[in-house]
Amino acid sequence: MTRATARLRRTASALLAMTLAGASLVTGLAVAPAARADAERDKQYWLAESGITKAWEVSKGAGVKVAVIDSGVDGQHPDLKGAVTGGFDASGAGNPDGQKSIGGKPEHGTLVATMLAGRGHQPASSTASPSPAPSGAGPDGMVGVAPEAQILSVSTWLGSANPAGKSDQDQIPEAVRWAVDNGAKVINISLGSTTPQWPQSWDAAFLYAEQKDVVIVAAAGNRVGGNIQVGAPATIPGVLTVAGLDRKGVASVDSSSQGISIGVAAPAENLLGGLPGGGYAEWAGTSGATPIVAGVAALIRSKWPEMSAKQVINRIVTTAKDAGAKGKDPLYGFGVLNAEAALKDSVPETGSNPLGSISDWIRVHRRGNLSTPAPVPTTDIPSAVPTLPEATVPAAKAPSQRDTAFGAAVVIGFAVLFVVIIAAAVFQLRRAARNPRLAHEEPDTGVLDTVDSGGKT
Repeated sequence: MTRATARLRRTASALLAMTLAGASLVTGLAVAPAARADAERDKQYWLAESGITKAWEVSKGAGVKVAVIDSGVDGQHPDLKGAVTGGFDASGAGNPDGQKSIGGKPEHGTLVATMLAGRGHQPASSTASPSPAPSGAGPDGMVGVAPEAQILSVSTWLGSANPAGKSDQDQIPEAVRWAVDNGAKVINISLGSTTPQWPQSWDAAFLYAEQKDVVIVAAAGNRVGGNIQVGAPATIPGVLTVAGLDRKGVASVDSSSQGISIGVAAPAENLLGGLPGGGYAEWAGTSGATPIVAGVAALIRSKWPEMSAKQVINRIVTTAKDAGAKGKDPLYGFGVLNAEAALKDSVPETGSNPLGSISDWIRVHRRGNLSTPAPVPTTDIPSAVPTLPEATVPAAKAPSQRDTAFGAAVVIGFAVLFVVIIAAAVFQLRRAARNPRLAHEEPDTGVLDTVDSGGKT
């Protein structure tokens, strides 16, 4: 959704630098300064500010599978070793296990996954000072919001032409169905489009996830990428849509869009994520805010395994800190994420998903099989008919040849214009049929700022 830019620092590993250059991330090189072993951990301000470190006192996400539908997740990243327990390629162009980084922004899936379920790693030197981390997480590198959750990597090819020929109309529903069938209790979708509509081919897959009680969390999109309004799939009823905050905790001017479907807001600027092959990047966008919220959903589902998806979503939005206009608004949704409250507060149960239901939407908007209601009979009220004066009929006048020729020219002109319009419409429809991608359908990458080799083992 945004056009990513990057300024690379020269890494200690020539292999990493070549890999990133081959992935079209390099726009400039600089020498990386020496960094403390826990520098990456220090940059994860959202862990404390969003109440996540306090939420770890209750849950760390153990036993919950989270599907990351994205560009593929590098399960060999130092901070993800042991975290990626399964995967699938929905694009036809990746590896069967979904761990090959593909598409227009191949780094995107690993950035997302490290924020969601990174586990850190052991330092190369035993003299490094440890940083605060949940038990079981390594002291160096990134620790995700749900460090004990399991990642299912579902790779899709978005952001450029898929060499396998599969469109997003096929990839997205296939990815969602696979995730549901393979035990995902939470699905993270950090991608979107500039249109609120979605293909009808997606209906059944999102309905299937709803029926199987799966929480789907999606990115709202970024203004800097042209997404002023929230685009699909974040507009699908029942999906927990995440808006972005800047470093001051207010709605981000660049890294968030707005819309009535937004459920909650989370940090989206000055973020840090892991890169395929090792190393890290600072980035921005609701792509990064989404795994923060999806991670909290995993914490809740680990703490209360029997809690329904609608109750999980309700718990997250009900405990959010109100921001912006009082109550729900198009910038913050129900408010700013508060992970501690979501895990510790007493929240009344709800009878429905506060963000709607795809089942209800389909019943109303895809009504092909519904019977048309009979017209309501009306009772005519008689009224007096006024007496009208007798009309004077003017004598008819035969048209002149000039008038006839002019009228014929007008008729022919309108006919030609009508034919041209119809031909143009048919051309556009045929063109759309050959290339059925959604407008600007691609990962919601945000902006990559810096890359280094910290944490590579």
